[in-house]
Amino acid sequence: MKSIVWKSILMLLFVCVIVASMVLGIYLEKRSGENGIFCAQHCPEHINISQTGDEKMVIEKNPIATIIMESGDKISLELYPEIAPQSVYNFIYLANSGFYDGLIFHRIIQGFVLQGGDPNGTGTGGPGYSIKGEFKSNGVDNNISHTEGVISMARAASYNSGGSQFFLVVGDARFLDGDYAAFGKTTDQESTDICMEMSTVPTGAQDRPVNPPVIKTITVETFGVSYPEPDKLN
Repeated sequence: MKSIVWKSILMLLFVCVIVASMVLGIYLEKRSGENGIFCAQHCPEHINISQTGDEKMVIEKNPIATIIMESGDKISLELYPEIAPQSVYNFIYLANSGFYDGLIFHRIIQGFVLQGGDPNGTGTGGPGYSIKGEFKSNGVDNNISHTEGVISMARAASYNSGGSQFFLVVGDARFLDGDYAAFGKTTDQESTDICMEMSTVPTGAQDRPVNPPVIKTITVETFGVSYPEPDKLN
């Protein structure tokens, strides 16, 4: 008889523990939603969270940039706002405003980089402002390595001198890691191959192409997310 009573008590305790766990789980999930905090166990793996001031943006799919060249070639790039938000915001802001349309790749070094985004076409111009350099030497944890197909911000000597100029990596440039703000990468092998092919064009003084490749348009698909303008430093 005592054995049956103890078994009943243990079963009742077991049920109480299960119910308490369920109630606690519902409470924590509710609090998580109220505070805008998304726990990994409740989120699809593809959801990223990007901080903008005091707000959090939930990004279900990273933005995709498409560079259409005058030649008809198309380069597709996935951008990473959770790693280099200011660089991504800046690129989206400039691209979707038409800033890059008609500009050239003014500097090409085979096995290294294709550099463009300068309205002067000489490597001396920009959008009239600069943004924070998002890389380790400037206090930002950026783990994107400068390998084939990566897009990164060009800059002058100052860490915070990046503006509109960017470069596409066409070789092993990992020695740039930590000193330049990489913020995206080609989405497919075809896009990478186009970059590699462009890097073989004849060049002259200061690595300027004899016939510079011309950007027809750059647009960015944001999949419904409204990205802010970058924080402009000057």
